[in-house]
Amino acid sequence: MTYRGSFYRIGILLLVLTGMGLSGCYKFEGDQTVPAYLKIDSVYLETIYTVQGENSQENTDVWVYVDDQQLGVFELPAKFPVLAAGKHKLEIRPGIKLNGISSTRVPYPFYKPVLYESFDFYPDSVQDMGNLKTTYYDNLTFAWLEDFEAPGLSFKITDDSDTTINRTEPAGSPEAWISEYSNYSGKITLTNQKNYFEAMSFSAYDLPKMEKAVMLELNFKTDNYMTVGLFINEPDRYVKMPLVILNYSSGWNKIYINLGPTVSDYPKAIDYKVYFSAQKREDKETTNIYLDNIKLIYRNQ
Repeated sequence: MTYRGSFYRIGILLLVLTGMGLSGCYKFEGDQTVPAYLKIDSVYLETIYTVQGENSQENTDVWVYVDDQQLGVFELPAKFPVLAAGKHKLEIRPGIKLNGISSTRVPYPFYKPVLYESFDFYPDSVQDMGNLKTTYYDNLTFAWLEDFEAPGLSFKITDDSDTTINRTEPAGSPEAWISEYSNYSGKITLTNQKNYFEAMSFSAYDLPKMEKAVMLELNFKTDNYMTVGLFINEPDRYVKMPLVILNYSSGWNKIYINLGPTVSDYPKAIDYKVYFSAQKREDKETTNIYLDNIKLIYRNQ
């Protein structure tokens, strides 16, 4: 996958270097030499489905802080030492691969950290924390949610497209993303006769600028490359800006796309639309692209 921009345009991605290995160091104030060990299997997401959509997530790492000092970044499932004994503040931030890139690991800004104000560390032991839970912050706007469960889809097909996006059929098809709330997904089929797809979000969105976090989440599986980008509506022009290319994936994948830098690059923009486009690969007669759980999210001003 390719991407444009960095997270908030500054060196937050350089924090990843702290955890490459993926591990880190924490300087304990004292002469303790025997660590306590923490074991974390995963961090799952709990959502309010009606306002926040599906609880799909791909938390790949945990960013760990003890007494507000960064201990390190650890790939899940994780087991790591902590030079601490007794009660200390422990903060665990769920981490993702920003724009789907392994080298751009960051704590996801819209997931709450798992916080223990007084965690009891026991040296020379393994404390199994199992599966931790996170939720979205309360001060978020879910501007666009498309889960393909309703017959009417929130897409507008462009004039350049010679095909469309439909729901998988029937309900519960093995092609679809299936969960407690999901029986359908979006499906795009490209053939030699209908080989180009392009669609945008039906609505346009006034997104926050000034380097604010604006994220597009989605699940996908595909045997054809797909481009995800923004249509930018400025007073005197319309800009089409590609951002990320979704690579082949035989199973369902999750991606978090950072729109913030691009939105801020166009401070005069009136509004923005998310677009998806795909040209059929030449080595196959038919290709299929599946999308689900699309979320356009930003923090309230």
